[in-house]
Amino acid sequence: MQNGYILDLDGTVYLEDNAIDGAAETIRVLRERGDKVVFLTNKSIETIESYVQKLNSLGIEADNEDVINSNLLVAKYLNGKLNCNEKVMIIGEEPLVNQVTSFNIKISDNPNEVKYVVLGWDRKFTYDKLNLVFQAWKKGACIIATNPDRTCPMKYGQVPDCGAIIGAVEGATGEKVEIVLGKPSLLAAQFIVDDILMIPPERCFMVGDRIETDIKMGIDFGLNSILVLTGITDVSMLKKSPYKPNFTLNSIKDILNLKVEIP
Repeated sequence: MQNGYILDLDGTVYLEDNAIDGAAETIRVLRERGDKVVFLTNKSIETIESYVQKLNSLGIEADNEDVINSNLLVAKYLNGKLNCNEKVMIIGEEPLVNQVTSFNIKISDNPNEVKYVVLGWDRKFTYDKLNLVFQAWKKGACIIATNPDRTCPMKYGQVPDCGAIIGAVEGATGEKVEIVLGKPSLLAAQFIVDDILMIPPERCFMVGDRIETDIKMGIDFGLNSILVLTGITDVSMLKKSPYKPNFTLNSIKDILNLKVEIP
């Protein structure tokens, strides 16, 4: 029977510019035995094309249909919600803007005319941008976000991610951001399982290094969850977390040794 694998990228398949030992071989074997593999990342400052290029450079075959990022999830969500003349405000960088506009969605910085505000990771976030979001919210705009990650690991350490921008906006409005499209969103899980993998959830595996996004999404949607210890999470963090994966592995290469009984 065919299984589906949803693989996180940074910390799971590679670290910065280096593939995790055994990752390329593991992905190749999974595909050769007939399983489906897709890659899922919350990072909103990179394009799908850049991930495809990186994976191929690391010896991992991939094309655009194999990679899902939070920008694509946002664009698909908005495309299903907006009328043709409705506009959105985007707080984010060029890859997010380009992905949204690729669906012919209109963009505006005028808080008086936008139906939605999209929050992404924005390394040029300012008080003026925060005020634009606040004014749009006061006019009734719905605020959504690409991903909830508080930080992103970089070579020199962790830096604030979209979660920090969400925090600023929630501090101003006094309300929670209504929808977050990246992991651990159930909307993301449903889209990937139903529309891309087309395999029942009980035969799908969510593999990642973050408990609060990768593993939580797997648990919430009824996927088999696999935590790998090559990224953010260590054993002490796992012990303190309320979210417990089905399996904890040292690395992605250990997937091939798993003995899983699926009805």
